[in-house]
Amino acid sequence: MSLVSEEAEKPAEKPLEKLVLTRLLRLNATLHGIVVGLLLGLGIFVATNWLVLKGGDVVGPHLSLLNQYFIGYQVSFVGSLIGFAYGFITGFAIGFFIAKVYNWLVELREKNSHDYA
Repeated sequence: MSLVSEEAEKPAEKPLEKLVLTRLLRLNATLHGIVVGLLLGLGIFVATNWLVLKGGDVVGPHLSLLNQYFIGYQVSFVGSLIGFAYGFITGFAIGFFIAKVYNWLVELREKNSHDYA
């Protein structure tokens, strides 16, 4: 039988480790938005220019449907620049929103774990 209480046997929680884990769980929403925006914008830019360089009688009928959402977009080099801008804006909004929701869920989880501790 040990005379040491159960509280003394538990290792002390290190505040530095807790701080690091808390900071690692958070996403930088602006940076996440920029990265997703660049990926989507570059994807549209490359896909459009790929079809322009490939050529043919009818160039990119499916990709040209993006002009229903992205006003001014067309399957051409100028259209690829317009598509990049629209893709960046759309991707930024999506990435920013995902990071904000993720951070909100982490904060909610952290708050709940403190309530039970």
